Amino acid sequence: MENTTILALEQNLPGTRKLETATFGMGCFWGPDAQFGSLPGIIRTRTGYAGGTAANPTYRQMGDHTETIQVEFDPGQIRFEDIVREFWRSHYPNRDAYKGRQYISLLFWQSEEQKDVIEKLKMEKEQELNEPVETEIRPLDGFTEAEERHQKYYLKRYPKALEQLAVLYPDAELLTQSTFAARLNGFVKGFGSRQQLLEEINEWPISKEHREVLRQVLLNLKW
Repeated sequence: MENTTILALEQNLPGTRKLETATFGMGCFWGPDAQFGSLPGIIRTRTGYAGGTAANPTYRQMGDHTETIQVEFDPGQIRFEDIVREFWRSHYPNRDAYKGRQYISLLFWQSEEQKDVIEKLKMEKEQELNEPVETEIRPLDGFTEAEERHQKYYLKRYPKALEQLAVLYPDAELLTQSTFAARLNGFVKGFGSRQQLLEEINEWPISKEHREVLRQVLLNLKW
């Protein structure tokens, strides 16, 4: 099977349903990339920089930007509301927990509908914490993708597995875009199990043959 065939299948996992995007920062972006990449309904993830004014930010010269993660998701499987709840459930959202802008709690909205959801859930979170939520909330006005070494960071700590995955993803950009790689990145960080991923693959809207290819890759991976 050609490598591009697997990637094309993954890129079309939701079928004809339109994907939506969520962008946020909650500390170092490696962990959220793994955490959210493990969730069914998340189609792909990427780490990057956003929220500042500095041109062309990089990891070494981030300026006033914040480490962020951007996810594309299928709203038929996971709602924006679910993602925001997970965001606030997973970190302490007040500014005294961070130093500088690199790791602040930051949540972007990209439509009036997303803004309304965020405002509603912010009120709920404040009632739960019994204190104000200081997450910076703002419209998204740009996102710069982080360097390749920061994409699927935990998966890349397993060079033996990467060698095997190169059969499907000979180019690093293909790995970044991959739903399967997002799940594996979550798996090696401790989110979900191999059995859960095997069961999820069985539900992906691709042919039985293509599902079996991914299942065998997962079952035979050497870490």
